[in-house]
Amino acid sequence: MKRIIALSTVAILSTALYAEVDADTQALIDDLSKKIEKLEKKQKKNTKKLSKVNSLAAKDNLKFDVDLRTAYDNIQYKSTGGTKYSNDALYSTRLWLGMGYAPTSTMTFKGQLSYHKAFGASYNNQRGEGFDSFDWVVNESLTDDTLKVREAYWLWTPTVGGFPTTWSVGRRPSTNGYLINLRDDDKAKSPLGHVINMEFDGASASVRLDKYVPGMYAKLCLGRGLTNASAKFDSDGTDYDQDTSSLDNMDLAGVIFQPYDDGQYSVMTNYYRGFNVIGYEGSSISSLGNMDGAAISAKIDGIGNEINDFLDETIVFASFAMSQTRPDDIAMLGSLDQKTGTSYWIGTQMPNLTGGKFGLEFNHGSKYWRPFTYGEDTMIGSKMATRGNAYEAYWTQPIIKDVFSMQIRYTYLDYEYSGSNAFFGDNGTPNDIDSNDAYITTSQDIRLYFRYRY
Repeated sequence: MKRIIALSTVAILSTALYAEVDADTQALIDDLSKKIEKLEKKQKKNTKKLSKVNSLAAKDNLKFDVDLRTAYDNIQYKSTGGTKYSNDALYSTRLWLGMGYAPTSTMTFKGQLSYHKAFGASYNNQRGEGFDSFDWVVNESLTDDTLKVREAYWLWTPTVGGFPTTWSVGRRPSTNGYLINLRDDDKAKSPLGHVINMEFDGASASVRLDKYVPGMYAKLCLGRGLTNASAKFDSDGTDYDQDTSSLDNMDLAGVIFQPYDDGQYSVMTNYYRGFNVIGYEGSSISSLGNMDGAAISAKIDGIGNEINDFLDETIVFASFAMSQTRPDDIAMLGSLDQKTGTSYWIGTQMPNLTGGKFGLEFNHGSKYWRPFTYGEDTMIGSKMATRGNAYEAYWTQPIIKDVFSMQIRYTYLDYEYSGSNAFFGDNGTPNDIDSNDAYITTSQDIRLYFRYRY
């Protein structure tokens, strides 16, 4: 391009300085002008082709991100009878390999593969009851060294009637939800962490209403947690038909409604119903009935109005939730009657002098409290499911900007009733913790991790 400009300048100056030139010189100037014109046309064509190639490349590239965490956990349990259980050195590696692709401004693919295992060979990947690989928690459990699908869904964001909307189907993000994301040092995903924190396949649709009230939106969520279908090459030739001798399809329908969020003050609500939830009836697993849940959560992100830096960066929150059984001729949580449980949860996250964050949380659950939080990020069972008191303190510290960080976290669970982390049947019956010497009365976990994200 510089050469073209230079040649153009020479031609212009030559014409200006010499008003009268001989025929040979004029012919040379005319020939030079034609060559310049051809070069300019060729330059324009090449620029247009290059712009098209860059545009296609930007759309065709699958973008990846990496989240790698190495953790140490010290776990302690104590039974009512005084027996102690522990693991003083549990080391684990968790890898999240995210991906995304947006061919248009309104259509996006999102995916995430996961690897989560203890260091070295495992004595028994299917521990305890054998639920480590259950679909609700397979990416939160310590299993083998294979990559598993944690998220895979498409997201469409058209504007309908002047309202921004979202439509999505697939393995949707349903862990690390609102408020629980603070201690997990993640962005909040779809559900409220007080009542739902487990993996689901399903669909969602939402509409933004913030033209009326700041941050207002409503979302409908549908999920399937269990599919009733026979296997391929079934003996009677009816591949994938419903198996009448097995469990029913287990589905979930819910609504998330955010009435207000101005960036500092926010309120979030959630209601759902789980259909045909499962649990033990004696020694067999059965479909038991339905389960309702609801929560309302509020957060203040910055106390006051620019009083000082510490208060500006301090977060406080409170949440209240309830659950209710709806038995279908089979006892749920040990009763044929509808049973209601409640839970409240308070917490704060504050900055510290090292540029990190320090957090304190407390939650309490009643006798019949039962949320869907089986996939919570902890090694001692969901703290949000505790029938009793749960205490937690953590310090999250960036080491290299937002790429490399560490966290120290202490979690202590003090149970008042048994069955806090069980399913919805007999083993979820809330017996008084002192009624059996074998019941776990307290558990605690000290975790140290280092985390790389890019």
